[in-house]
Amino acid sequence: STCVIVATPLAFGDYDPNSVVDLDATSSITASCTVGTDYDIGLDAGTAPGATVTTRQMTNGTDALNYALYRDAARTQNWGQTIDTDTVSGTGQLTPTVHTVYGRIPQGQNVPALLYTDTITATITF
Repeated sequence: STCVIVATPLAFGDYDPNSVVDLDATSSITASCTVGTDYDIGLDAGTAPGATVTTRQMTNGTDALNYALYRDAARTQNWGQTIDTDTVSGTGQLTPTVHTVYGRIPQGQNVPALLYTDTITATITF
């Protein structure tokens, strides 16, 4: 069995600290696995010091902007890296399977207007 994943960048756009709504965005992870192969896709905590899969941060120097990644459109199911707990599972099909990553920056964060970035590593286990 083999599996390969390809992820697209998640770009939130401009965050307004004065907004009264969360800033949402999506990206995708496409899984191509041998037909019938069961797999799980996990997302790590990112590169910010002290970040966890439930408390991710984009940074610019010492400034940080909190955000979260979810498995569902309602943004209630965290996407982490513990199999059978907070990963996305699937089974290889004849065509690649696209999984949507749902991102959210919570409102009310008082941060400077800077370019904030993070790098998340996606891992497929099969």
